[in-house]
Amino acid sequence: MEAPYTKPFYMFFLIMPMGISQGFVTVALPFLLTRNGFPVALTAGIVAIGISANLWRFVWGPIVDLSLSLHKWYWLGLLACVASLLILSFIPFTLKDAPLLSAVVFVSQVTATFTVLPVNGFMAKRIKENRKGRASGWYQAGSLASTGLGGGAGLWLATHYNLKLASIVLGIASLLFAMVILLIKDIPHVKEQTLAQEIKGMGKDMLSMIKLPVALFVMILIVMPIGTGAMANLWSAVAKDWNTDADTVVLVTGLLCGGVSAIGCLAGGVITDRWGVWNAYLGSGVVCALVTILIAVFPYYPATYIVGVLAYGLCTGLMYTAFTAIIFFVIGKKNVATKYSLMSSLGNLPVVYMTTFNGWTHDMFGSRYMLSAEAIAGLIFVIIFFLILKRMRKNNLIPVVVESNNQFVADKN
Repeated sequence: MEAPYTKPFYMFFLIMPMGISQGFVTVALPFLLTRNGFPVALTAGIVAIGISANLWRFVWGPIVDLSLSLHKWYWLGLLACVASLLILSFIPFTLKDAPLLSAVVFVSQVTATFTVLPVNGFMAKRIKENRKGRASGWYQAGSLASTGLGGGAGLWLATHYNLKLASIVLGIASLLFAMVILLIKDIPHVKEQTLAQEIKGMGKDMLSMIKLPVALFVMILIVMPIGTGAMANLWSAVAKDWNTDADTVVLVTGLLCGGVSAIGCLAGGVITDRWGVWNAYLGSGVVCALVTILIAVFPYYPATYIVGVLAYGLCTGLMYTAFTAIIFFVIGKKNVATKYSLMSSLGNLPVVYMTTFNGWTHDMFGSRYMLSAEAIAGLIFVIIFFLILKRMRKNNLIPVVVESNNQFVADKN
């Protein structure tokens, strides 16, 4: 018998261990590296390697679907995530150790993804359909708030005390937040067929989803540079362009930005449930681009940096919620870890290449051109996909409801 539905806000806490790990890598680490003589381009490359782990979730997604329960996978991922964070604190931040540092950063983010995959399963199977927008909001709010916690608190502890203490405190925090999983009934893996038969069935399920026009549309949409939020990975590295001191960077890119982004996520959940995933996604993309342009053209003072980073974080929250909701819109309820990881892997591709592109653009032309290029690219692709969406609606190829067997009810409007 299916277990009762659970509360959407539980997702806020379950995702936090992953966000803490990612926050340390994308906020605290860039600041510490550049302070130790790493150029911005190399720093961006190391960060990009780390977050590229999200591109490969689809490789180990089937492992979660085909073995163990979701509770067990969550705990295994959590312990590995905490351990890798501790290991990272023992590596010297010197240029000669850059290859080792890149490898450990990548491993740390791989382990973080193993805490995400079970959460995706709970969202698909333990949240009511009419509450998934809000669940997506809580999910992304937890992700961004914990990114702020991992980055801000991690950087403050590392700069005021030491890196090892920072990793220990963040590891303990991750374990405490994870305890919320005890409030959700486990979803066991029920082995009704041989492994070969299960793999074959999974392949057919994936193929049936990919053949759907709306699924193909979403897969192409999410790999484009619309509202990627890539600058969140570099704000601490480029803070000197606004003459911003370390303590301000810690406060703004960490806890403040995390809190503001979480508010954006929750607002995005309400917007998505009320106005639909398409309006939420493309509309958020426009808002992200406009805010980024404003940051680029305003004078470069610490106050501009503070307001700009927080405004960017708010828009990123809106966008990330729409991103999560649009994925759950097309994947159904079968083989969730595999299908969500595939879609999420594609969706993280623009974050990786835009982080690298932004770092290169900064070193070649400066922050103003870097921000302008990101914004213009986003606006161009919003317009393109708005026109494609309009044509697909006209041809009744856009659904309003997705069912567990990947069948849709066509949108007649």
